[in-house]
Amino acid sequence: MKVLMVLTSHGELGNTGEKTGFWIEEFAAPYYVLEDAGVEITLASPKGGQPPIDPKSEDENSQTHFTRRFATDVMLKEKLSSTHKLSEMIADYYDGVFYPGGHGPLWDLTTDENSIGLIQAFNDKQKPIAFVCHAPAALLNTQIQNGDPLVKDKEVTGFSNNEEASIKLTDTVPFLLEDSLIKLGARYTKSTSWEVNVKKDGNLITGQNPASSEEAAKVFLQALKNEKNMVA
Repeated sequence: MKVLMVLTSHGELGNTGEKTGFWIEEFAAPYYVLEDAGVEITLASPKGGQPPIDPKSEDENSQTHFTRRFATDVMLKEKLSSTHKLSEMIADYYDGVFYPGGHGPLWDLTTDENSIGLIQAFNDKQKPIAFVCHAPAALLNTQIQNGDPLVKDKEVTGFSNNEEASIKLTDTVPFLLEDSLIKLGARYTKSTSWEVNVKKDGNLITGQNPASSEEAAKVFLQALKNEKNMVA
């Protein structure tokens, strides 16, 4: 099985002067769940090269066994430093796509035309598409073939208004993901803040927060296996 993993290239947290990017747990947990299952993973980002890492995801209180494994994984860090440009990626080459979160996607993947086109191409063929935490922002400008929002009438989740408020970034982010998904007609649901919550609706898989990244990857992996069995 071959999977494309798409990371943000945006590293500035609004006008705060602080840095952002992708959240390590939301990348490392899915990566290792998939790699350990024998999945071939290609990394891409809008600009290519090294995607920015949110420095807060390196704090001690954000560490898990996946992030600790990443910290000593020289080969993965080298691979991460040279991600492919998103414009060069073709959906037909892959069995599914996974988007880790972090605040970065709110600024670039939401409107990136290459990302939008890829997601729509994967979805048109009903290949598994997965998004964790803030990464469902990449869905906000995607459509199905009749022009409706891709998330319309879909059961989804993503970083909640309460979680954004708890880290005091409500007035910093360009939009609140929960509100934006609901506005498009998604059936948004959330759990208690920071607890695991993963939703699967057809081929669309979404996880609410960093704690949901491992479970989202497991659901995604099972969807890939089911897809392969159907093809076989």
